[in-house]
Amino acid sequence: MFLYVKYMVSLRCKMVVKEQLQLLGLHCANVDLGTIEIIETITQVQLEQLRQNLKKFGLELLDNQRNILIAQIKAVIIEMIHYSDEVPKSKASDYISEKLGYDYTYLANTFSEVKGITIQQFIILNKIERVKELLLYDELNLTEISYKLHYSSVAHLSNQFKKITGLSPSYYKKLKKKRFKNLEDL
Repeated sequence: MFLYVKYMVSLRCKMVVKEQLQLLGLHCANVDLGTIEIIETITQVQLEQLRQNLKKFGLELLDNQRNILIAQIKAVIIEMIHYSDEVPKSKASDYISEKLGYDYTYLANTFSEVKGITIQQFIILNKIERVKELLLYDELNLTEISYKLHYSSVAHLSNQFKKITGLSPSYYKKLKKKRFKNLEDL
């Protein structure tokens, strides 16, 4: 049996879901971003208890097909940008369509109707969040980051970063380092 979870976007969320399943005596075959595969049949009482337990951690069980599809689209994008080191061999639209088994136009229209932004805008927002993380880790330079996130150039990454955050990547990095330094001095 498959269950779908909204706001499940990190490895920590996966740990929380596994813990809550164990508390209810349920065994999972797989817990992935946004998806739980439970081995046994879940009772209505267990389902409601799981729903309540997950809500305490800011997670939400989904039962509407459109919301499930949106959660799946988000999970594929988050996985692609934040957790995959492999370069997709195709365009993001083809990758998402192939992963979910739906026509991209259908996915894009559904996503836009429900979320009020396009899939491409959601991808850009996630890429910028990933750039912020990588800048703070200070392990890669801007050229390496632009390559890792499949930007055509450092200039393209910098322009997109500034458009979204209002700051250049180098100024953002300098600002964050200054804030961390100020916190250490307290």
